[in-house]
Amino acid sequence: MKSFVIALVMLTLVMSGTAFAAAPKDKPDKKGILVVAFGTSMPEAKKAIDNLVDSTKKAFPDTEVRLAYTSNIIRRKIAKEQNLNIPTPTSALAQMNDEGFTHVYVMPMHIIPGEEYDDIAGLVNGFAAVKGKYEFRDLKLGSPYLSSAADCDLMADILIKRFAKDLAKKNTVIVLMGHGTPHHAANAMYSQLQLSLDKKTPGRFALGTVEAAPMIEDVIARLKHDKSVKTLVLSPLMIVAGDHANNDLADKDDPESWYSQLKAAGYKDVRTFLVGLGEDADMARVYVSKIKDMMK
Repeated sequence: MKSFVIALVMLTLVMSGTAFAAAPKDKPDKKGILVVAFGTSMPEAKKAIDNLVDSTKKAFPDTEVRLAYTSNIIRRKIAKEQNLNIPTPTSALAQMNDEGFTHVYVMPMHIIPGEEYDDIAGLVNGFAAVKGKYEFRDLKLGSPYLSSAADCDLMADILIKRFAKDLAKKNTVIVLMGHGTPHHAANAMYSQLQLSLDKKTPGRFALGTVEAAPMIEDVIARLKHDKSVKTLVLSPLMIVAGDHANNDLADKDDPESWYSQLKAAGYKDVRTFLVGLGEDADMARVYVSKIKDMMK
């Protein structure tokens, strides 16, 4: 498998340009940061990605910062509708290698280290395995937002601050929708985050996911334990408030959306806050901090 990844990397390097940028050992350092997002084709949602990219550029003014999207569907849609070509992580790394970057730091925008993160890790490991003329001197991958119990405690603090006005009102619960990653150990980070939230603000948050456990049925069952709950505030636990937030979470005309299911469960006052976590200043600070940790 490793030899296949290396072969794929070398093929990508060949296709990235007509000439390779050989990297002699005495060549001056050239550092770059590759920000990797799933992507979005919604201009209003892209503000979350832009905030993290801009915050990275501001924190590292002497280092070139580039952006790649992992979703080919979104990339093709943007190319067609906006005439804008956003590279994949594979082509972005190959291009940076071709341009002579010696040190590259890959920072994903993922919440948890799930399947998408594993794919990027495999890619980075493949490039790192290339030795000799075309190798990077230093190639590292940063950790997602929720990679430890300490990360979950920090995220809980950010969320409590983010929803401070709603939490100041009695009988209000914040319902958060994460993406989820089925059949992957990293999905447990959502449960760890729920524990952190319960420890700091008992009963004020209910967390579920779109594609794994806990699901909306589990969220409703949790809410039913507290008969005093009157108001629900729905918000995505995602960097971008894109398709999942606008459709799976908040679509009032879809009986399968979380909004509709919570209404059907008897909750009359259901509100939405459709702003991606990436727009939060505290999330940007954590993002930059993780890049700094990676560079050490």
